[in-house]
Amino acid sequence: MRTAAIIPARGGSKGLKNKNIHPVAGLPLLGWSVLQALDAEHVDQVFVTTDDAAIAEVAREYGAEVIDRPQEISGDKATSESAISHALAEIAVRHGAEPETVVFLQATSPLRKPGDIDRAIELFRREEADSLISVTRADDLTIWEQRAGEWNSVNFDYRNRGMRQDRPSQFIENGSIYLFTPEVLRSFGNRIGQKLSVYPMEFWQTWEIDTIEEVDLVEFYLTKKGIDRSFIRF
Repeated sequence: MRTAAIIPARGGSKGLKNKNIHPVAGLPLLGWSVLQALDAEHVDQVFVTTDDAAIAEVAREYGAEVIDRPQEISGDKATSESAISHALAEIAVRHGAEPETVVFLQATSPLRKPGDIDRAIELFRREEADSLISVTRADDLTIWEQRAGEWNSVNFDYRNRGMRQDRPSQFIENGSIYLFTPEVLRSFGNRIGQKLSVYPMEFWQTWEIDTIEEVDLVEFYLTKKGIDRSFIRF
């Protein structure tokens, strides 16, 4: 089964300038995802799709093949699905066929333990799914929202709060690992198809980088959990 990791990484981030190549624990942020994908035994090819020359240079430096993203599917309004669809078409031209499975990694979510990508792929294959998302358990989070000026509890009933351990388990889509077939993307225009697998990760793996404050948080966990370049064979 040919499996390709595709990492969208556009330029022009607003919350943190040059976010995708910002230094994080000794590497450009993008470098973590590229090296983690290259280290996965079940990943055959690693691609970065970008509209930014500096990001492309970093991607090549760390071993990814670069796909230049057209301007019409760049910018903060463009979806990841549109970038991946373009990347799949380009891969088919360059390599004679598109991959059977796409591993979509967000560059902003580098908190992956060694083996996470391989274990997610193994689960995806074992369950014969057409899509997979990584999640973290959110049992301790009580979420509220405001609609038409009224505040309402979302994932619990504040009138009958009960014990935390008695509530149904709920999960956060943490954005770290997605898997799907190209056919899912064509049929639904979405990364999620009809038979979904769910790969659980630890709660600290929820965090991603969008602001400078989150750089410190992610660096703390990379160091605390021993996620460094030493496990990467590349």
